[in-house]
Amino acid sequence: MNTLIAITALGVLTLLFEILNFRKAIVPVTILGLLSILGLTYTEFNTPGNFYNNMIVVSQFSSAFSALFIILTIFLVALSHDFYEDHQTKISDFIAIKIFMLAGAVAMVSFGNLAMFFLGIEILSISLYILAASKRTNIKSNEAGMKYFLMGSFASGIILFGICLIYGAMGTFDIAEITDWSRSAELPSWFPIGVSLVTIGMLFKIAAVPFHFWAPDVYEGSPALTTATMSTLVKVVAMATLYKLLTAMNADLSHAFINIIIVISIASMTVGNIMALKQTNVKRMLAFSGISHAGFMLMALVSISNSAGSLLYYATAYSLAGIAAFAVILYVCKNKDNEDVANFNGLGKTNPLLAAVLTASLLSMAGIPIFAGFFAKMVLFNQTIQAGYLVVVLAAVINSIISVGYYFKLILAMYNKEPNEEVQKTPFMFYAVAVVAILLNIVLGLFPSVVLDLLE
Repeated sequence: MNTLIAITALGVLTLLFEILNFRKAIVPVTILGLLSILGLTYTEFNTPGNFYNNMIVVSQFSSAFSALFIILTIFLVALSHDFYEDHQTKISDFIAIKIFMLAGAVAMVSFGNLAMFFLGIEILSISLYILAASKRTNIKSNEAGMKYFLMGSFASGIILFGICLIYGAMGTFDIAEITDWSRSAELPSWFPIGVSLVTIGMLFKIAAVPFHFWAPDVYEGSPALTTATMSTLVKVVAMATLYKLLTAMNADLSHAFINIIIVISIASMTVGNIMALKQTNVKRMLAFSGISHAGFMLMALVSISNSAGSLLYYATAYSLAGIAAFAVILYVCKNKDNEDVANFNGLGKTNPLLAAVLTASLLSMAGIPIFAGFFAKMVLFNQTIQAGYLVVVLAAVINSIISVGYYFKLILAMYNKEPNEEVQKTPFMFYAVAVVAILLNIVLGLFPSVVLDLLE
């Protein structure tokens, strides 16, 4: 609870700094504030509790995922200074929106009441609508914002309708009471319909097939830092929230439900990877890559009773690799009209360090050893086999092999092609974020128990 209050206070402080004309202090103070809040979250890890009539429930699950969200936000805020250097007068707005979005993310994994869950998802979504369309003079950014707003509004409506049906069946929004009563043998028929509608809305948020059509256009049209936010922070927030919701609703009791999740998981992996093979725009490619990773994360739902730790590990590995990759993309495509693969030609010669970081992050996403992405997939595969769903693992292995094709297309462009232009100066923060994120990924690959044992 203290974490949520502190994040909100930090967002307000960011806006006050603009009023007091302390603009240069906004980014460093926000990073220091987020590090302090990370320490506060750590203190809450072993002190679970309920607040405000069970509206907020602090647990090990919520604290662990909140810590991940805060770390990702620190990286995104660190990149903001150089990314928004042409809009210094608006930097407080961009930073404040990201901080309030973090508050929504923490509320989404800390809810004890469906009303708080919906409040969190709306705070997160509205922030994203603004960020997607924040490049006002760019028609692609306007298009991305409008598409995301329309599709997101429909998804929120579906979620709200599902919540209404759940309330009609249970007579309460309280998650603890819903969990107890959902074990009853005589549930009204509209309860599973409500759970299905909420699940559909959340599948939209993680861009799983067949609810993925918005993602490539929105990712391509949005400013690159917003795409980084959607690809990493927002995806893992939605996945963690879906996991918590389905755990609370005891959806693991229904074999039919699990079979549907399996079909969506395999479809997401396959469609995402096959479509990514055809892309020449790096942001579109990573959008389809994100769709395939959503399919991998959905594998955690087939053994939902004991996969919280493996989901946290996969989400951490994927998002750290994504942050490292986008730090390099922001550098390469700065002042460019597009994010085509051709822009990365010869990066291995002009900037070997960033080329190495991007290579490492892509190898992690592909699931190559020593990186955390490999061990995250291995843990998920092992749990899925133990749950008796070998066919899902076979599909996942085939899709991991397919993904190597488009990841290596970018790697080959960096090392086998001649540079397009002269070397440009690299801002320190791009280096710092890229290197720290990929080092964290490698450390978690070498010591996976650091994360896996958190939610045992």
